[in-house]
Amino acid sequence: MTTLTATPNRVAQYWALTKPRVTQLAVFCAVIGMFLATPGLPDWRVVVAATAGIWLLAGAAFAVNCLVEREIDSRMARTARRPMARGEITVPQTLLFSGIIGGAGMWVLYTLVNPLTMWLTFATFVGYAVIYTIILKPATPQNIVIGGLSGAMPPALGWAAIANDVPMQAWILVLIIFIWTPPHFWALALYRRDDYAKSGLPMLPVTHGMKLTQFHIWLYTIALVATTMLPYAVRMSGLLYLASAAVLGAIFLWHAWRIYRHYSDIVARKTFAYSIIYLSLLFAALLADHYLPF
Repeated sequence: MTTLTATPNRVAQYWALTKPRVTQLAVFCAVIGMFLATPGLPDWRVVVAATAGIWLLAGAAFAVNCLVEREIDSRMARTARRPMARGEITVPQTLLFSGIIGGAGMWVLYTLVNPLTMWLTFATFVGYAVIYTIILKPATPQNIVIGGLSGAMPPALGWAAIANDVPMQAWILVLIIFIWTPPHFWALALYRRDDYAKSGLPMLPVTHGMKLTQFHIWLYTIALVATTMLPYAVRMSGLLYLASAAVLGAIFLWHAWRIYRHYSDIVARKTFAYSIIYLSLLFAALLADHYLPF
């Protein structure tokens, strides 16, 4: 019989299944969506409940991802220490854990937020855990592009939590993350290309080579910078955001150009690290612009 023991080591193993660093960025973007959805401050009780529910369902999706990819993870240096890759947590235990926290997340969102947010978050769970992880990722080198929509949904989930609606402005935020995902992830795939070759996954640097991947990163970064101008173009934001997006985008373009024309693994590592900082600061600038009179 499987049990969820509460020893510190076991708790840490289950916590690792939720990929907390990735979850934090997703939930951060969802919270930004909550604050942008209203002219004033949102109801703090809804913010807390929505944050908890989205976090729980995201953690459940990542736990399923760890389960499905446990053999792949065991062949890659970057992921070999994950609990399922090491055999520290069994398949039934992972399914039980994912079911418990995912079910709790759905209950919180349905009862304390609204049904729309619950169903959108559940659809995101299915998109990531099933469509992307099981179907797309092992099937096509464009997996991260096609499957990126599920990872881009958090702002729409946060917006729906407060407004019980998902207007055009929310989908602009989704589009920004959707276009951000390929250059972000392919930078990682470039300097981890040997790992991905061992994994058997058809990642773009492995299937189509370094040069094409570098070029794609450059093109997607140009598209990303253009897309980040949309909030200002539709009067969703003001000059503070516009200036921030321009500066942050220029730095990202510089990193992408170095990947394209002066590649090294160190350059790719720095680009990957900056891409995370970039998205966080971009959304923080949106939030600041929303409340500051500029």
